[in-house]
Amino acid sequence: MEDQLPRPLSARAAATRQRILDAALAEFALNGLAGARVDEIAARSGANKRMLYAHFGSKEELWLTVLERAYAAKRAEEREVDVDHLPPAEAMARLVRFNLRYTAAHPEFVALLNQENIHRAAYLQRSAEVPAMYSPLVDSLRDVMARGAESGEFRGDVDPMQLYVTMLGLGHFWVANRHTLSTIFGQDLGTGAALEARERHVVEVVLGYLRP
Repeated sequence: MEDQLPRPLSARAAATRQRILDAALAEFALNGLAGARVDEIAARSGANKRMLYAHFGSKEELWLTVLERAYAAKRAEEREVDVDHLPPAEAMARLVRFNLRYTAAHPEFVALLNQENIHRAAYLQRSAEVPAMYSPLVDSLRDVMARGAESGEFRGDVDPMQLYVTMLGLGHFWVANRHTLSTIFGQDLGTGAALEARERHVVEVVLGYLRP
């Protein structure tokens, strides 16, 4: 007997599933996997625990689904960043700004990644989806760097993956540590002005590194 495709969810069931996922994202971002409570997720979503387990099986499977959705959402926005028509320096600046702005706008994504690293990516390693979500930004970086090297604006010996990780770090650390940094330096780093200042600095750092 041939395997049958799973039946699509009804509109009501799909809406319930979405509410559970939204509630789980908020709870996991706040308390992590270990500290998150299924009762709280169910209460936030207006569902009951039986329904939650029917959709996801366990808290751990719900965590993985939330993590996969968070990666998918970022990759979807990355695909919308169009820099092909821009000069190399301007294109690179746009990629840097996008990454920083996305990170600042989605601290819940940073929180999820921090928690998954505490678990040494044990759940991410089980995912069949995330490894296939190759970041479009890496390809964009590679293309922009090649154009910049050809025009003489950029050095030609930079590893796109290393630059990508550097860009991520410049945004991730700032968002993940903004509360402690704000306390240490005596200024609120969560304001729009602080974000703009950080953005200018990060763009200057990356473009400065890429100059021949």
